[in-house]
Amino acid sequence: MPSFDITSEVDMPSLKNAVDVANRKITNRYDFKGSDANAELNEKDKTIILHADNDFQLDQMQGILLPEMTSKSIDVRCLDHGSVQKVGGNKVKQELKVKVGIEQNTSKKIVAMLKDSKMKVQASIQGEAVRVTGAKRDILQEAIALVKEGIKDVPLQFGNFRD
Repeated sequence: MPSFDITSEVDMPSLKNAVDVANRKITNRYDFKGSDANAELNEKDKTIILHADNDFQLDQMQGILLPEMTSKSIDVRCLDHGSVQKVGGNKVKQELKVKVGIEQNTSKKIVAMLKDSKMKVQASIQGEAVRVTGAKRDILQEAIALVKEGIKDVPLQFGNFRD
């Protein structure tokens, strides 16, 4: 029986490249001269920490980083923006968490959506992914279209097709 997996992954090398390019752009900009503004990626914890001298620079850094991520085909919906924290004096930092995998309640929502549609597919939660199995490829393509239409707040990838 044909099947596919619904996942939510981030290409870490592309993310690292986007952060590096954003850091280069920040150091070359005139309005950041003499400041300690930078973005650092912690690949182990999957977080991006933005350090800036003030709130305005922090907003400017996001204006550089987010389009850079988009140009590297990284969906910015995978970021969970933390609160802005005062570090000392005027200096601030913000933590952006990179969400990897589909959360349990979103997985349940996908499974319920596919069952309620009365399509002849079976959906099962497999850790941080959802596996969808059906009799024909056409039905699976309809299931993909339904999930894309119904889930807009999480970046989803459809892969691992098996015949």
